[in-house]
Amino acid sequence: MGRMTDCFIRVIDLETTGSRPPAHGVCEIGWQDVARGADGRWHVTESRGSSLVNPCRSIPAVTQAVHHIIDEDVKDAPVFEDVAPGILRPGGHCIALAAHRAAFEKRFCTAELTRGADWICTWKGALRLFPDSPSFSNQVLRYWRKPEGLDRELGLPVHRAFPDAYVTAHHLRDMLNMADAGSLIAWEQEPGLLPRVPRGSDKGTYWHELNEEALAAYAKDRDEDIRHSARNEQRRRQMDAPPPQSGRPVQDSFL
Repeated sequence: MGRMTDCFIRVIDLETTGSRPPAHGVCEIGWQDVARGADGRWHVTESRGSSLVNPCRSIPAVTQAVHHIIDEDVKDAPVFEDVAPGILRPGGHCIALAAHRAAFEKRFCTAELTRGADWICTWKGALRLFPDSPSFSNQVLRYWRKPEGLDRELGLPVHRAFPDAYVTAHHLRDMLNMADAGSLIAWEQEPGLLPRVPRGSDKGTYWHELNEEALAAYAKDRDEDIRHSARNEQRRRQMDAPPPQSGRPVQDSFL
């Protein structure tokens, strides 16, 4: 995994024309590195940047309204296949790529472009490490947690590739100082472990507060994160249950 002082993880954020490639394309990519220092702790570094990308199609007005990138901004920019390898394959001892809701970035940053790099999802990490957060969006975590050292101006405007990557990197740094990188990589490969019921009449209820009937219903939900979280609570209850008594009832011995 590289020497103690030269491992790093590259946080990636994309702005796109929509959510589904190949119908949609990338119009901006941003990155921010988080590295392990001589003190053994992880730090946000000065290695960062962004690049506009020509998505080779018009940017819909509803998407322009989110990130404010317009067709004229990207008409002379490089295409994603040309700019992505230099960012997604940084060399050195890069042990993983990371993103908030990494499943989205992975749709565009394919295994071919990343050479099969491991990923960390800071949304999935936050569910486990910051379970009391009122929400788990990048920006809610930013203002609820107030990560040390986060420069407010560098983190603005929201919904642009570099500022969002910069904010995500501060969450990642703190996660890496709480849990090892291997655990964060493993969590990315599982559904999200939600700390509370996310919707419906039980919204906001912690799983351990549900009765067995409600928990069983959620364990069959169509949403894989809800199913995974409910089944995790069912397994916990099974492990905590006292073992069944074997043989004849105790009172029989008195007869």
